[in-house]
Order: sequence, then structure tokens, then C-alpha cells
Amino acid sequence: MNSKKVNNGTRNSLGKQIKEAREKLGFTQSQVAQKADMTVNYYAMIERGEVNPSLEKIKGIANVLKLKLTIS
Repeated sequence: MNSKKVNNGTRNSLGKQIKEAREKLGFTQSQVAQKADMTVNYYAMIERGEVNPSLEKIKGIANVLKLKLTIS
């Protein structure tokens, strides 16, 4: 299997989960980005699965959205 496809799938899945959690809480991308200490443009790219965010960025988003972070 192509590792690039797996990586894209993982990024897309992460982005989708983050977007769903944000929308469920009624937050805008701008609100989450500000609380997680990143630009709204970068946050939007995470939701769209366009970038590989650092663990620290993911932890910041998870904290804002009150998500449990598990790595498997």
C-alpha cells in the first residue's frame, strides 16, 4: 500500500473528526484557532487534511474541543 495514501487518509480522517467536534460545540474555525494558539488558515488546513500538524498542535485543538486524544 502506498504510504502517501495512508498518510492522506489519516490526515483527512483527523480533519473530519476535528471539524465534526467543532461544529457540535458551535465554534467557528477562528474561535478554535485562537484558543489553540494558531492561525485560522493553518487550522482550516488541518480540517481539510492538507497538513501534518505537530502533536502539540493536535493536543491544543483537542484541549479546546474537549476531545480525548488516543494514539494507535
